[in-house]
Amino acid sequence: MPPVVCIMGPTASGKTALALALADRVPCEIISVDSALVYRGMDIGTAKPDALELQQVPHHLIDIRDPADPYCVADFRRDTLDLLKAVIGRNKLPVLVGGTMLYFRVLLDGMASMPPTDLAIRERIQQQAREFGWASIHEQLAEVDPHSAKVIHPHHSQRLSRALEVFLSTGETLSSLHARQEAELLPYHFSKLGLIIENRQWLHRRIADRFRCMIDQGLIEEVQALHQRSDLHSDLPAIRAVGYRQVWDYLGGNLSREEMIDRAI
Repeated sequence: MPPVVCIMGPTASGKTALALALADRVPCEIISVDSALVYRGMDIGTAKPDALELQQVPHHLIDIRDPADPYCVADFRRDTLDLLKAVIGRNKLPVLVGGTMLYFRVLLDGMASMPPTDLAIRERIQQQAREFGWASIHEQLAEVDPHSAKVIHPHHSQRLSRALEVFLSTGETLSSLHARQEAELLPYHFSKLGLIIENRQWLHRRIADRFRCMIDQGLIEEVQALHQRSDLHSDLPAIRAVGYRQVWDYLGGNLSREEMIDRAI
């Protein structure tokens, strides 16, 4: 079967550098596995590849959506399956690179049939979160779907909201839907390269240095341009991206500059 390389790992672990080094040796094309790189106008805070890197090797799933237009895991799976066929058809090696593990998991393991979004229920959940905090939403989820509550971090607002929304709209838990999913046998041989950083203190220092460098490069100004748009708000997936949501809260007067930096790191 045609080979596909998956390079995955935590923030600032060197995934992009490894992918570019591979591109120096093997004709390949890079497919981004990142839920924030898809959005236009979000360059600094996503560590988006620069012009030289984009010129070095073709990149896909970067700058394909406006921040007001949410991109979901089902979109990613559909787009990636189409790209795999196209890249292999050009006799290139597809290299999937990123840290959005949900995207990797759904691509490799399949995707359960999910109910459509219920905007009324979603807004009700968002309102409760604004009044009582996301910890209260996590507690509600734990009562009806303990398994999902165990694997979803209390700060991961997007996944919390969706899990509770599924239960409230269908009466069935997200974990039970996932349990019934059937993996699609994809006609590729996936080689999964996970970058494991044993020295966590080194990684944490690297992340801190990287975010402070983003601030120096103009991240606050980048988010300010988004903040001034009337069609964007804090509940959109793009604005909830790490770094962006903290700067957004800072611009809204909800965090001091140091609190914003500490929380983002």
